[in-house]
Amino acid sequence: MPIFRALVVALTASAAIAVPAQAAPASGFVALSDVAPSILQDIRYATRHNFVGQRIDGYLEPTCILTRQAADGLRQAQAQVLRQGYTLKVYDCYRPQRAVDHFVRWAKDLADEKMKAEFYPNVEKDRLFEEGYIAEKSGHSRGSTMDLTLVKLPARHQRPYLPSEPLKPCFAPQDQRFPDNMVDMGTGYDCFDPLAHTDNPAITGVARTNRDLLRNAMTTAGFRNLPEEWWHFTLNGEPFPDTYFDFPVSHRGLR
Repeated sequence: MPIFRALVVALTASAAIAVPAQAAPASGFVALSDVAPSILQDIRYATRHNFVGQRIDGYLEPTCILTRQAADGLRQAQAQVLRQGYTLKVYDCYRPQRAVDHFVRWAKDLADEKMKAEFYPNVEKDRLFEEGYIAEKSGHSRGSTMDLTLVKLPARHQRPYLPSEPLKPCFAPQDQRFPDNMVDMGTGYDCFDPLAHTDNPAITGVARTNRDLLRNAMTTAGFRNLPEEWWHFTLNGEPFPDTYFDFPVSHRGLR
């Protein structure tokens, strides 16, 4: 009998670890634009301006989808930063498992380095897994994690990315990087470099002030930061902590 109980426990634990991706959204997912329409959206994985260099699987529309609780939290954070003369801008929100699988396939193709000069100039591609930049599961797929930044109001126009343009290192001075209209955060978005670590001591002055402003607003609204990425936040007490979804990013996907 003890052996049987031990086997049941082992099988239960294994099932808890290997949670399959859910193909359809549970009730409770919303489009951020329906909850907090003043938040800017720059969904990079629906474009070619990302570390892969092409639209990512599962991104049918450039829109932010989140759990209702996470969207409500962002609305609170937005109200705080608006009073200080800023707006939030999201780069990524819910991310389907098929998109994560796309990242994994790309990371294993060591010959494809067309976006290296911008997003990971100092990291060899064969070390992206080992150094934690790519993983086979992402908190984004649970629906309550987002990547975001601050934009000073009134928001400056941001020109579109041109696939043929020369790439600049994501940690170059702000006026030398891709002209994102965000405030200076010390690096661009999705910068695979230690300088992207939120509390890296090399980040000082205006960039340090801006990182702290974003983190304070998000923390007050009930989110926690990933220390390795200044842009990455997850809702405390997220409603689906063990479920990884795989429905596509689109308004239709919510239905």
